[in-house]
Amino acid sequence: MIQVIKYVILFFIAIQWQVNAQKKPNIVLLFSDDAGYGDFGFQGSKDLRTPNLDQLAKSGIIFKQGYVTDAVCGPSRAGLLTGKYQQRFGYEEINVVGFMSENSGLKGEDMGLPLDQVTIADYLKQQGYKTALYGKWHQGDADRYHPLKRGFDEFYGFRGGDRSYYAYKDKLSENHKDKMMENGFGNFEEPNAYATDVFADKAIDFIERNTENPFFIMLSFNAVHTPLESRQDDLDKFPNINGKRKELAAMTLALDRACGNVIDRLKELDLYENTIIVFTNDNGGPSDKNASINKPLSGTKSNYLEGGIRVPFVMSWPKHIKKNSNYNYPVSTFDLLPTFYAAAGGNTDVLKGVDGVNLFPFIQGQNENRPHQALFWKKENRAAYRDGDWKLIRFPDRPAMLFDIATDTAEEYNLANKYPERLEKMYKDLFDWELTLERPLWLLKREYEKYDIDRMDKYWKLKSK
Repeated sequence: MIQVIKYVILFFIAIQWQVNAQKKPNIVLLFSDDAGYGDFGFQGSKDLRTPNLDQLAKSGIIFKQGYVTDAVCGPSRAGLLTGKYQQRFGYEEINVVGFMSENSGLKGEDMGLPLDQVTIADYLKQQGYKTALYGKWHQGDADRYHPLKRGFDEFYGFRGGDRSYYAYKDKLSENHKDKMMENGFGNFEEPNAYATDVFADKAIDFIERNTENPFFIMLSFNAVHTPLESRQDDLDKFPNINGKRKELAAMTLALDRACGNVIDRLKELDLYENTIIVFTNDNGGPSDKNASINKPLSGTKSNYLEGGIRVPFVMSWPKHIKKNSNYNYPVSTFDLLPTFYAAAGGNTDVLKGVDGVNLFPFIQGQNENRPHQALFWKKENRAAYRDGDWKLIRFPDRPAMLFDIATDTAEEYNLANKYPERLEKMYKDLFDWELTLERPLWLLKREYEKYDIDRMDKYWKLKSK
C-alpha cells in the first residue's frame, strides 16, 4: 500500500513538473551575421525585402538603440553568450586563424571562450530547457570549446567564423576544420542544400521533437557574411539591383524566409504565443565587403561608431509584450542572458559577474529608468564609452571625440572642444572601467588596426557647426 501511494505521489509530481515546464516560455534567438543596420524593412530599407522579420517586428517591440558588445563577431558573440563584457575574461580580439600576432598568447584553435565561463545555454539547462545551436559558433575551434560542451544539447553548423553556403566540392584538410559542416560532435558532413535553409530546417526538426518541454534555440546564421553566395531563384527576384548589393538582397531574402519558416512552424504547433523570439545581428555591416547599408548611422563593422555597434534588435512574446511598440533607451545583447533566465523562472540574483540586466521590467513599464546609464566598448587602444546620451570615442591615431547621440545619431559633430571638462571626466571614467578588465588572451597583427581605421573613415564624414 505504501509503495502504491509512493508511485501515485511520484506520478502527480511528474504531471505537475510537466505542466510547469509547459508554462515556461520557449526561446528562439534568430541571429544574423554582418547585416547592415538599415537593411531590413522594419529598419527602413526600400530595396531589400524582409516581410517575415517585418511582421515579427510588428508583433512585438523594436529596440531603437540596441547594441552589441563589440564591432566584430567573435567578441560580440562571447558577450551575448556570457551576459557580460567579454574583456573581463580576455576575449577582447577577434579569433581568426592566421591573422594573429606572433606574440599572441594563444593562437590557432586554442583561441576560444574560456572554459570557466558559464553560457546562456548552461543557465537555461539549469531551468529544465532543451538547448540547441544551429549555424555559426566562432567561439573556438578546439574540441574543448565545442558547443556540446558549452551547454548545448544539439549542434549542427561550423566551428569557425565563415564558410561557403554550399557543400565544398573537395574535401577540406584538417587545417580547415573550422569551415567543415558538423552534425553533433565530430561528424563532419557537407550540406545537401543552401546552408541558410538547412539551419532553419534543423531548428524546425528540433522544435517538432520538443513540443512537450521548454526549449532554447540559438539559430546562428552566417548570413549575410561573405562569401556572397545565394540561390538563383532569390537572385532573380531583384532584377533592378546589381553587383554585391544584388547578392546581399538575395541572401537577406533567404535569411528572412528561413526565419519565417521557423516562426510559421511555431504557430502551426500552437507554440508561438508562449515563445520569446528575438531577432538581432552580431555587429554592423561591413559595407565595403557585402554592400550592406548602416545608414542613418556612420561607420561599419570593426569600428566604434554607431554603425559598428548598433544593430537591428526585435523581441516578440505575444503573451507579455505589446504589439507595435518601441523602446528608446540603450540596451545590449548581453541583456539577453538575464532576460531569458528570468523568463525561464530563474532568480537573476544568482547570476554573479553578469553585466546585463533583465529587460522585462523596463519594457513592460515597471521600471522607467535606463537599463544602463553607462555602456563600454574596447579593443586594444580603441574604445568607446556611452554615458547617458553622451558618447566618447578614443582613437589610436587622433584625439578623442565627444558626441551627443540624442541629437547627432550619425556622429557628425564633434563636441570635444565645446565640452572639455565632460570629455576629460569621461576619459578618466573609461580608464577606471578598463582597470577592471583582464589582459587580452590573444592579439591581432598591428596592420589590422590601420585597416579598421581606414574602413571607418571611408564611411564617416565629420561636419562643423
